[in-house]
Amino acid sequence: MKTHSLFHKMQHSFLVTSIIRWIDSEAGLQELAGKEKPGVDWPRILPFIILHVMCLGMFWVGWSWIAVATAVFLYVVRMFAITGFYHRYFSHKAFRTNRFWQFVFAVLGNSSAQRGPLWWAAHHRHHHRFADQKEDIHSPAQHGFWWSHIGWLTSQKNFRTQKKYVGDWVKYPELVWLNRFDTIVPIALAGLLYAFGSLLAATAPQLGTNGPQMLIWGFFISTTALFHGTATINSLDHLFGSRRYDTPDTSRNNLLLALITLGEGWHNNHHHYAVSARQGFFWWEIDITYYLLRVLSGLGMIWDLHPLPDYIKYGHGKHQT
Repeated sequence: MKTHSLFHKMQHSFLVTSIIRWIDSEAGLQELAGKEKPGVDWPRILPFIILHVMCLGMFWVGWSWIAVATAVFLYVVRMFAITGFYHRYFSHKAFRTNRFWQFVFAVLGNSSAQRGPLWWAAHHRHHHRFADQKEDIHSPAQHGFWWSHIGWLTSQKNFRTQKKYVGDWVKYPELVWLNRFDTIVPIALAGLLYAFGSLLAATAPQLGTNGPQMLIWGFFISTTALFHGTATINSLDHLFGSRRYDTPDTSRNNLLLALITLGEGWHNNHHHYAVSARQGFFWWEIDITYYLLRVLSGLGMIWDLHPLPDYIKYGHGKHQT
């Protein structure tokens, strides 16, 4: 009986802690260390499931041009924050910026509901270190398409931020806080969108929108599409496309994925020389993120964009990850 009671207490403790981690992603991590389970932590990922289910709300709230335009706008802006800053800046240091803009774009990236910047960068650096090897937690070559696309995010073993990979960023308390409480910004964005829709309903009813409609399209649909767009680079971009460079992994170049992700689809280029601010190495390889980074550079918001040397571009240099 004591053993049975202890078992139920442990189950209750894990359930409560998983729910607390919806807000505080680091709650109970010390107690969990070494006990992480490889399977799906259903209580922990319930908000992620709700994110997808709520997209069905479109059948109740309908649509309007302003709601759809808001969804598209937030997709593009937040995709840029992910590709330009979560990826090229926090993961690879492909350019420099000051502490203010660093935090602004970290917040914007965090609004995508793709966890905190330190968690994201740590996992990506781990990916480059072990690309398509056994240790690569989202390699389709090792684990199949579905696991590489979405399954790895549901596992308790992958919730922790591997801070050994981001020692350069943990010195910033604002980034550490944002990384720990990584749902606060997305929740705030959802609230603001509801308020925006309600304001438009009251002041510009001819637009045909309201709070619920703006919430569904601007947050749930836009954020879900954004997640799956980003995830295609882990999954599809290691399966379909061309390989210009003989990198020690299965990375590929894919125009369609480059368009969906504002330039990340040139993944074989990226694995050949990961520290470049530019991933579309040639003029015909559309890299919208790089174009926008050039605009920010011209405005003085960022600087020292890491160039792409010709000897790397034409395949004579060593792979740099």
